Amino acid sequence: MLMRTRFRCVSVTGLVLAAILLLVPGAARTAPEWRAGVLGSGFLWGVAASGFQSEGQSPDSNWTRYIEANAGWDRLGDSVDFRDRFRSDIDSAAQLGVRVFRIGLEWARLEPTPGVWDPAAFAFYDKVVDAIVAAGMRPMLTLDHWVYPGWEVDRGGWGAPGMVADWLANMRKVVDHFAGRDPIWVTVNEPVAYIMHEVRQNGTDADRMLYRVAQAHNGIYDYIHRVQPNAWVTSNVGYVAGAESQVNGPLLDLIGDRLDFVGVDYYFGYEPPELAALTAPAGMWDLPVRPEGIYYALQHYSRRFPGKPLWIVENGMPTENGRPRADGYTRSEHLRDTVYWLQRAKADGMNVIGYNYWSLTDNYEWSSYTPRFGLYTVNVRTDPALTRVPTDAVDTYHAIIAANGVPADYRPFRTPAACELVDPPASCDTPITAP
Repeated sequence: MLMRTRFRCVSVTGLVLAAILLLVPGAARTAPEWRAGVLGSGFLWGVAASGFQSEGQSPDSNWTRYIEANAGWDRLGDSVDFRDRFRSDIDSAAQLGVRVFRIGLEWARLEPTPGVWDPAAFAFYDKVVDAIVAAGMRPMLTLDHWVYPGWEVDRGGWGAPGMVADWLANMRKVVDHFAGRDPIWVTVNEPVAYIMHEVRQNGTDADRMLYRVAQAHNGIYDYIHRVQPNAWVTSNVGYVAGAESQVNGPLLDLIGDRLDFVGVDYYFGYEPPELAALTAPAGMWDLPVRPEGIYYALQHYSRRFPGKPLWIVENGMPTENGRPRADGYTRSEHLRDTVYWLQRAKADGMNVIGYNYWSLTDNYEWSSYTPRFGLYTVNVRTDPALTRVPTDAVDTYHAIIAANGVPADYRPFRTPAACELVDPPASCDTPITAP
């Protein structure tokens, strides 16, 4: 099936829904006995951000052009001004107790014209990475979070035969420069979502881009391991409830043997009745969040890659401009429930090694400042000072990290569904339960 067709299938989820509605929930699994500390002392708690979404004042790139071409979108502006506030943001992350801080290194900053790299851009990222290390955290560096230079747009972007060579030339320079800090590497963030954006915004051929992104990942994976032999390298997938194998499976067929750990981004899950009644949401804050779905997502990949380490590279919950959600579910409740299911997954033998909260602060969500994911909320539209205002989840995450999880007697605020469209048929045949 062509990639473009797969996108259509996912958008309507018709075939998947029809199959799920025929399922009768099976026998529920008994909750295992597990102790506090099941995650282990080496578990890697983290926070995440991306360059374009949080730095502000981005140079000419595909995304600055997309914003310019869409009059109804929010302008990027300074975003949350991570460029000038990175030290205080890094301090906030360190105070949470996290061990990993994920950032992006913007190609459009580093190589503003073909073959010419900007020393000032490397110096900026040096300061950021050094501050992360000095604060006692390990940097997780994303090489490509959907943004490439404007001059590459002029050459045809991912539709151009030379794109992979240009991409690798920049990324090798980045690896040479930063490998000595022993970072964890993310080559390409959510490649299939990246492809979908490029298809929508400039008509890129989806299948061609899929193969070129895979070439880019595989090429830089091998290079990183030559320069940094013990490196951890991945490309994180954006988990698609109910259609994961169809959407991300073709990508993983191409790159699966070059993943040191499986990076998974999980946000949303559905029960069949919810999906049947679902109308077009006003925004992502109206999509149903099912924290237990993270268990099924991890189960899916523990079965596809037996024994391979699993890391939740992104997870969080959106609100509309920081207002309470319509379902009343708070950021703290969602976070505690999610961590409970991480611990359940670990207790059931899944090799879960890390978890990053998306995101440390609110940021630019690819056209809008309305969706708020941050532990610290920032009113970009109305507060010129860009004040970081802690949400209820700041203290919650700090307490979770200090205890290395939720207590053994914790009971989820949100009861798990008896049948859930996350990893069918398993997520209905043998649903998980809470005590």
